Amino acid sequence: MGKNYFQAIPIEASYDKKLIRFSSSLGDAIGKGVPVPFADNDVTYTLDLQNRRIKEKNIELDYEVYKRTNDSPLGNTFFDVEDWNDGHYKSTVGFAVLGVKRRVRKNNAVLYKDNLRRVFYGTVTDIISGSHPDNESYTCPNCGAVSTIADLQNGCPYCGTQYKMDDLFPKITSFYFFDQLQITKKQLLTGWPVCALICIIAIFACEPFFRSDPMFAELMKSITQYGPLFVIVLGSVYGIFLFLFMHLLFKIARAIVDLNRMGTAESRTRFEHRMKKITPEFSFEYFKNKAISLIKTAVYSGDETELLCYKGEPLPEGFKDIIDLNYAGTFGIKGLSEENGIVTVETRSYFDVLSVKDDKVSFTQPVISATFQRRTDIPVDLSFSIHRIDCPSCAKSFNPVKNKFCPGCGKEYELITDDWVLVDLKMMK
Repeated sequence: MGKNYFQAIPIEASYDKKLIRFSSSLGDAIGKGVPVPFADNDVTYTLDLQNRRIKEKNIELDYEVYKRTNDSPLGNTFFDVEDWNDGHYKSTVGFAVLGVKRRVRKNNAVLYKDNLRRVFYGTVTDIISGSHPDNESYTCPNCGAVSTIADLQNGCPYCGTQYKMDDLFPKITSFYFFDQLQITKKQLLTGWPVCALICIIAIFACEPFFRSDPMFAELMKSITQYGPLFVIVLGSVYGIFLFLFMHLLFKIARAIVDLNRMGTAESRTRFEHRMKKITPEFSFEYFKNKAISLIKTAVYSGDETELLCYKGEPLPEGFKDIIDLNYAGTFGIKGLSEENGIVTVETRSYFDVLSVKDDKVSFTQPVISATFQRRTDIPVDLSFSIHRIDCPSCAKSFNPVKNKFCPGCGKEYELITDDWVLVDLKMMK
């Protein structure tokens, strides 16, 4: 595994182009339901669910991904800031200096708008062993038509037979916008005047000291010549620097608190050690991306209890008001246990949440606690697989990954999964 935290290098050209097209298409995918290119099945499905949620709320979301500076065009901003390999996959995190503008409208009235996010991260995953099967021929067992595997991703184009199919790589497997040291307008308008006042008071309080020290002769000359106006201007300037310094200290203090609130490094080490016994190719980064995807799927779903990947109780109504859910860059392991062939792991992470209720929009940054489980007797099969899925009751073909109940007869389809399932989800204060 390699991590490039202290230097950014241009990512592979083909990945760069995919991230450019993907990020440029996000606005239409979220706000208008237009398919986004190069996304894996999980990302594609969550974006589709998010667009459905927006429509259900009878609102419009204008979502624009934009370049932040004129001298840094969209086609030239992606850098490789982190990468890792496991037994079968190579994943590269592309970093881009992009931002997001959002505007929520209803009946031509603007309910909310913001421009808070500053940095885009997108993970591109590709296979490092085996071959890309996209163009291999496959004969549909139902109608006998021959198609490429790539053409069967949404079902047989001739008879509609559905398949359980792995992703065709390279694909974008996760993305998020990270605020970093972003300062909101409210924070600036509140914090800067207070810091400026502190600096002004400090200058007046230290005036006797300035008068007795030759080093401050020029400063005292300016104070004498221009009077209090000079002190106010000087204090306002120093107030900006004090505000930025205090803002940075607050971010650092919050990060220290997060170390305990989100889980410890020891918890992550124990988790990785246990999972590598089940699957030697296991990587924490894969799990984090999968966990974030499952959280989004459950939150945006119309009925999460019908999802194959969700085994918990119905979610609180507050989750049904969320129209935009963005992972905010902190992900920790809070607890780990194993019983009866099931490993259970509790995670905690920060999210940026945009919600709509009674035509009122709110922006919050809660900690979300999510608990996941996985069987320990089935190792992950990293080889490509494709097979037909039929309902054993009525023989209708459908995709149980998106809906575990047959749309033909309503019978639950028991598909044994070798991957993670979400069993509990809640927001913490």
